[in-house]
Amino acid sequence: MDSSKEYLSQEKLSSLKEELIRLKTIERKEVAERLDYAKSLGDLSENAEYHEARDQQADIEDRITQIEEMIKNAVIMTEKHGQTIEIGSTVTVAKSGGGEGTYTIVGPEEANMLAGKISYQSPIGGALLGKRKDDQVSVTTPHGEVKYTIVGIK
Repeated sequence: MDSSKEYLSQEKLSSLKEELIRLKTIERKEVAERLDYAKSLGDLSENAEYHEARDQQADIEDRITQIEEMIKNAVIMTEKHGQTIEIGSTVTVAKSGGGEGTYTIVGPEEANMLAGKISYQSPIGGALLGKRKDDQVSVTTPHGEVKYTIVGIK
């Protein structure tokens, strides 16, 4: 995997673009107004409102930079329906101790275990990449090594 690429679904890319617009047009303005107000209170060295607004401004600018970088390096994922697991594949695995799980392999920005989306950078996501139906993978977890058998690939 190319670490400079950001693997995103079209929906996530649209969401990031909307967030970027909101940050640049609304949140930047709000924090600038808060900074102006805090400056009007006088002595900035002990002005909690000013320091809080500056911290928020830094957070907003960091997030803007992060989103712009993600958009610049975005690779749009599509659903994969092949014999080999890759980013975009939906995989059903059986755990060695019993139980099955179905996961979609996504980029780290979209990972959400509750929604069945795991990052290709996670231990299980990374172990599944390049594998085929009926292959087995071992994943080291905080609770020890867990073996999975690939039951299906959609």
